[in-house]
Amino acid sequence: MRKIAEYNAGEPLDLFLLIKQSTKGVTTQGKPFMTLILQDKSGDIEAKLWDTTDEHAKTYAGATIVKVGGEVHEYRGKNQLRIKSIRPVKEEEGVSISDLVPSSETSKEVLYEELMQYFFEMQNPHIQRITRHLLKKHQTAFMTYPAATRNHHDYVSGLIDHVVSMLKLGKALADLYPTLNKDLLYAGIILHDVGKVIELSGPIATQYTVEGNLLGHITIMVNEISKAADELDITGEEVMLLQHMVLSHHGKEEWGSPKRPMLKEAEMLHYIDNIDAKMNMLNRALGKTTPGEFTERIFPLDNRSFYKPSIE
Repeated sequence: MRKIAEYNAGEPLDLFLLIKQSTKGVTTQGKPFMTLILQDKSGDIEAKLWDTTDEHAKTYAGATIVKVGGEVHEYRGKNQLRIKSIRPVKEEEGVSISDLVPSSETSKEVLYEELMQYFFEMQNPHIQRITRHLLKKHQTAFMTYPAATRNHHDYVSGLIDHVVSMLKLGKALADLYPTLNKDLLYAGIILHDVGKVIELSGPIATQYTVEGNLLGHITIMVNEISKAADELDITGEEVMLLQHMVLSHHGKEEWGSPKRPMLKEAEMLHYIDNIDAKMNMLNRALGKTTPGEFTERIFPLDNRSFYKPSIE
């Protein structure tokens, strides 16, 4: 059976899909509607349900598997699904969430083993102990959660996949620029998004939690570092430096960073994070694009389309 990412504008489809996100809205005329993000293992697509009721909101909530018929069309440079029929899946149809949820290509166990190797390169005992403590504390969720609700690494085990990829980039940079403090850089990479295991609801139909909405993963992680230091009876500059790495990793205030980077390791962390997120988005968009054609518009990349060359 074809996957959602394989459909082009103008094509009809009839598929089992998982409701990844479901949000209610109201038109300018005051009529209620719902926006659904529907997914399978290949990716996701947005769709609208019009003239909805409270019953629709219950029936088509997040994490619901549905049978959907409709037609793919292009809207503002992106594929969108025009729904013609939709219903919850029947038990006898034998479709499970695991059939429709994308996950990291590398198993979470292999990724975790790769991550642990970087501790052997750390020399500062305070940085190493705090980082190990927090990783162990949140290990189960860290190995299964996505790195975001949408856009990049938004799949099962996406968070650890993102971190391991960043560590490889960090190692290459540290080898090229040996004045970088590996302890700070590696610890910052490992810890920068661990707060997302509290900010987000989980790997399936991911939403923001109350703490996520009110505090955000940066504030959550800064507090976690402070608590870890207290529990381990660690004092010293290392605690503050790790907190700054987390506080500044978005780079600019307008991008959600409470502080701009003021350590060279923090500056590199920001670039590494940005590179890995953007490469993930580009690879996914180009992976479903025919050579010689352009991708759909990628909103986080200034709403640009990217060309896929025909050359090998």
